[in-house]
Amino acid sequence: MPQYFDRRNLDFLLYEVHDAPELTKYLYFEAHDRETFDLVLDSVTQIADTLMHPHYRDVDRNPPELKDGKVTVHPQIKPFLKAVGEGGLIGAGFPFGKGGQQLPEMVGACVDFIQMAANNGMMYTGLTSGAANLIATFGSPALVDAYVAKMLGGQWQGTMALTEPQAGSSLSDITTTAEPQPDGSYRITGQKVFISAGDLDAVDNVVHLMLVRIKGAPKGTKGISLFVVPKFRLEEDGSFVDNDVTSTGIYHKLGQRGTPAMHLTMGDRGDCHGWLLGEANRGLSYMFQMMNEARIAVGITGAAIASAAYCASLEYARERPQSRRLNEKNQLDSPQTMIINHPDVKRMLLFQKAIVEGSLSLLLESARLSDLAHVSKGEEKENYTLLLELLTPVAKTFPTEMGVRSVNEGLQVLGGYGFTEDFPLEQMYRDIRITTIYEGTTGIQSQDLLGRKMTIQGGKAPRLLFAEIDKTITEANTHETLQPYAKMLGEEIQRLQKVTSTLLPFAQQGDYERFLMDATLYMELFGLVTVAWQWLKQGIVAQNALSDNSPGESNTDFYEGKIQTMKYYFHYEVPKTLGLAKRLQDPEVLTIVKEREVKM
Repeated sequence: MPQYFDRRNLDFLLYEVHDAPELTKYLYFEAHDRETFDLVLDSVTQIADTLMHPHYRDVDRNPPELKDGKVTVHPQIKPFLKAVGEGGLIGAGFPFGKGGQQLPEMVGACVDFIQMAANNGMMYTGLTSGAANLIATFGSPALVDAYVAKMLGGQWQGTMALTEPQAGSSLSDITTTAEPQPDGSYRITGQKVFISAGDLDAVDNVVHLMLVRIKGAPKGTKGISLFVVPKFRLEEDGSFVDNDVTSTGIYHKLGQRGTPAMHLTMGDRGDCHGWLLGEANRGLSYMFQMMNEARIAVGITGAAIASAAYCASLEYARERPQSRRLNEKNQLDSPQTMIINHPDVKRMLLFQKAIVEGSLSLLLESARLSDLAHVSKGEEKENYTLLLELLTPVAKTFPTEMGVRSVNEGLQVLGGYGFTEDFPLEQMYRDIRITTIYEGTTGIQSQDLLGRKMTIQGGKAPRLLFAEIDKTITEANTHETLQPYAKMLGEEIQRLQKVTSTLLPFAQQGDYERFLMDATLYMELFGLVTVAWQWLKQGIVAQNALSDNSPGESNTDFYEGKIQTMKYYFHYEVPKTLGLAKRLQDPEVLTIVKEREVKM
């Protein structure tokens, strides 16, 4: 079985860096320990090894088809959903009282990572879990009883139905409408597009969490409500009938072809019914819970695909002979060397490793904050929540944007073979591209980071983050070998703060277009610095282990590899902040439309 993720690295991050077992001291997580965490990870790995990864290429080459109004997906999807449902993995993070295992989000993030590394084309369970969680959180007892158990059991699929043909990220422009009915339901009319897993024959029902405007509601986002709109609705006699949700079209995609992206039409026959979730006109605030969860999940998907690509690249580089080392190029009688020994190939592999393991650490940091926010109270809870809100757009963006670059480097390692279907890199390159677009493009995430999260509560969130980073710098300074990197990170924090101070006056003056003009560059700068923090945290743990002089030969190699990759990140990736900071502080404006716009 080819490797697609590194379990040793996953254990290192989960247990040694982020100390997941510490959460079990809280009442909510006390039923668990490292043994139960390992059992869950072993279980999902077994499913990934047998039901997912062997079908990676076949799922891509046999995409869903829409015929006579029905969507047929790859036959492997059904046994996969049955296995994860019966194994309790879809609702692993749900409370015991709602059919879950009450596991930490940190463990849940690892479950998602393993699945997506094995076969990201089978991207179904995260959508179902997120939709079921919204129903469990905001739904009436009747809605919870009707939907949640079937969804967590893998029998019913869940979706998030936001986008419309005329309203992409601008959700205030949605036109799908709801009209109250005497039986308490609402009649739904409209269209939704790009609905992942919006229809499939591998489940008995599809449950859409749909943003809709009730007739007469206020304009803009204040008038949006959230509805449960099933493909088949339950009648009073216990039967299920067609709910007038029509699969109008299926999008043929660049990648992630195993999951259908649907164009749906509701109410063609005037018989589509939906049920209000929570209070009217509060739908967007409810949906943001699922959207934020989905943003982290997309970041996990980016890191997971990059992980699979790194494993494939590393395997190829270790087995592919090519030429001689540069200092021996004239020794034609000597055997060829493996390409992993060439400096430029080594650089590309180190880049991949640095991005994959740095991204995963950032994602587990975010999951840890979610867990701590869940079990805390008062100001402590507020602080954890603020930190999570600040890191969410970064945790979505860095693993996806840098993941694309990482897979690109992997393809380059394989050379001409990387461009062929003989190896999986070409598919991974196609698959990962969508992750920078899912749940809000990089531009949207960047505006969220700079325009909202950096200024929330007078800048409290970044102050909390910088305080956490300062703790890591202080700890790193206790190791002489890490002091140069602690110094570098401290300088990067100062640079980031200076850039932020340069931009904030534009917001204070009300010139938001100028303030957010280069928000995407700001995101790139912020991400590089934040992941440098994560690499210094990993470096501290690795150095502590090496200083003990008792890790064993295999562990010594592992920890030394961590130190080497940390050094690579600081010496190769962190210096890129210099150019970004220079541009962000440059007064020259080139992208804001003027009255007399220069033609392009």
